[in-house]
Amino acid sequence: MDWLTELLQRPAVSWSDAIDIALVSFLIYEVLLLIRGTRAVQMALSAGFLILLFFLSRWLQLEAVNWVIRNLAAYVVFAIIVLFQSDIRRALAHFGRAPFFRYFERAESAAETIEELVVAATTLASRRTGAIIVVERQIGLRNYIEGGIPLDAMVTYDLLASIFQLGSPLHDGAVIIQSDRIAAAACFLPLSINPKVSRDLGTRHRAALGLTEENDAVAIVVSEETGSISLVLGGNLERGLTAEVLKARLQSLLGHRRGARQTAQPRSSAA
Repeated sequence: MDWLTELLQRPAVSWSDAIDIALVSFLIYEVLLLIRGTRAVQMALSAGFLILLFFLSRWLQLEAVNWVIRNLAAYVVFAIIVLFQSDIRRALAHFGRAPFFRYFERAESAAETIEELVVAATTLASRRTGAIIVVERQIGLRNYIEGGIPLDAMVTYDLLASIFQLGSPLHDGAVIIQSDRIAAAACFLPLSINPKVSRDLGTRHRAALGLTEENDAVAIVVSEETGSISLVLGGNLERGLTAEVLKARLQSLLGHRRGARQTAQPRSSAA
């Protein structure tokens, strides 16, 4: 019974131990949330099976199996980085959007940009002109901007409507807005490979989903077939938005108090 007495006599848990356990538990919880519903779930199950097999081989003294697992461990790490680089990038971006880092975000005036976006989206929707507009937030979209046609122009609904006209050479692709300016047009975005995406969605919706699955950008999509307006954020799609709902959603995601104060007076007087 000495082993039982020794097992029950555990050292006291200090505050540092409690904090350590809480942090590890939080990290495990966040990792499980990130891999839920992705290809990484199967990888995690396979890794768990290999770890179990490793300890089992040591316990049963299976030297050959233990040797194979130990020598393949280093190569498995590189294989995970190559095969799941998009998931790893999304995980790092998720941790970078923690509330602590938001204090370093530069305040920007976005009220006028939001107003122009709403007018442009509703105008294009009334004409059933397909469009996809992406607004950069904290994570940069430089790779996609460099692949498009640089504009560096003010955000106006006239310019956006002209870009997405059927006869325009910039019609295909997405418009990317950076720092309240149209950075580029005709930008090609990655299509979503999520098998749960509805087959009714077209290329524009899949491109918006594919982009927002990797970063925190906001995408506005106008359907060419139905003329409906959709908002895409974090790989989630909100369809059939009205002008009022779209404006409210954009204000909650992009608006800042400084911009709201500056533009509230001119908007009320124009009305």
